[in-house]
Amino acid sequence: MATTMWASLLYTRCSSFSLSSRNRGNIPHSSSPFSTTSSSSSSHFCASSTSCNIPGLNHSWNNRNSKGYAMSTTIGDSVSSSLSLNATSGPDHLIVLVHGIMASPSDWTYFEAELKKRLGRNFLIYVFLNCPILYCVSPASSSNTFTKTFSGIDGAGKRLAEEVREVVRKTMSLKKISFLAHSLGGLFARFAVAVLYSEASKHGSSAEHGMIAGLEPMSFITLASPHLGVRGRKQLPFLLGLPLLERLAPPLAPVFAGRTGSQLFLTDGKPSTPPLLLKMATDCEDGKFISALGAFKCRILYANVSFDHMVGWRTSSIRRETELPKPPRRSLDGYQHVVDVDYCPQVSSDGPHFDIEVANAKEAAQIKPSAQNTEYHELVEEEMIRGLQRLGWKKVDVSFHSSLWPFFAHNNIHVKNEWFHNAGHGVVKHVADSLKQQESSYLAASL
Repeated sequence: MATTMWASLLYTRCSSFSLSSRNRGNIPHSSSPFSTTSSSSSSHFCASSTSCNIPGLNHSWNNRNSKGYAMSTTIGDSVSSSLSLNATSGPDHLIVLVHGIMASPSDWTYFEAELKKRLGRNFLIYVFLNCPILYCVSPASSSNTFTKTFSGIDGAGKRLAEEVREVVRKTMSLKKISFLAHSLGGLFARFAVAVLYSEASKHGSSAEHGMIAGLEPMSFITLASPHLGVRGRKQLPFLLGLPLLERLAPPLAPVFAGRTGSQLFLTDGKPSTPPLLLKMATDCEDGKFISALGAFKCRILYANVSFDHMVGWRTSSIRRETELPKPPRRSLDGYQHVVDVDYCPQVSSDGPHFDIEVANAKEAAQIKPSAQNTEYHELVEEEMIRGLQRLGWKKVDVSFHSSLWPFFAHNNIHVKNEWFHNAGHGVVKHVADSLKQQESSYLAASL
């Protein structure tokens, strides 16, 4: 049973590679890891002053017509010299796609084609390859060294940041950047943007809340990503919510999934130090995680309401159990299986804490599983939610209950395979329209 269980766990995790960062995007350190309140960047999400008449999208957005042009795309050999584009004629908006574990750039094939169809020629798509820059020659090279999958969220985040820097360095026309991530890729992207974050200069920058890789941050979007980890009741649904399995999973996670497993179950590091995911809910000495997320004009969480065997509804939508709404059974007009959109403004707080009670609970959780260890994940989850809710989010609930293969929900949500997972085409359309509307709002505000 354990082998089958952890084979399923490994199926949804992204490959991660440790690689040191280069010159751009160094993290400004903070002196106090868990007493920092987010900057003014947390005050906006999906903001615009104009109206929109597209169902399911933010009605404060401006819906302008845009002609369909051939979109510049990049996959596999995208970091070659062919990316060196003229600063005046090339694309100015980089969209970074980050896939899940045991995945490849080809998993974004349908999604990329839809973005190409719906967005204009000013967009450059880059798919995270998970391989050292010097050896990225073709999409096939992204499948190398499977065991590096387990090197940790921080390692993969640094790898992603390095690839983004390389693309930006070779594409001089870029001015804006967005991230679109699936599953564990959402955590990789959150770490990467902190690596790439730099505070806004006082003069000569339209990005008042900071820059990402020297570009103006636009949209940060995740699809079924475990933002609160996978520890706790039904956070890892294939454990069926059975208390015995959920107590046994945390100590087994590092055995089967290395550092990534312990980070997802919140048991990484010493008992006296916060787990990585708790650090990523604030600005701390390891990175300005909240400021980096807050720099984006729009933050959107797509979450499966049910039938996702890998990522629970609460963790992918950053909600408490009591905050989960009763999902509508009917899809929004024009967006099949997208059932609800919730606009959540920021909630002011002094940020997450890691006090002696939480430290003692973590130590107990690291030693052995027991009924009392459920207290630890409840304490840490609450602190993560308090930290992440200091930012405004748009939360989009997705339900595949009426689809032919609802149990493929985790892959349906980003149409991993056009034939088996095509139930997610409505979600893809919703994401593409969201990106288009944010771009239109930006252009309108620039006039």
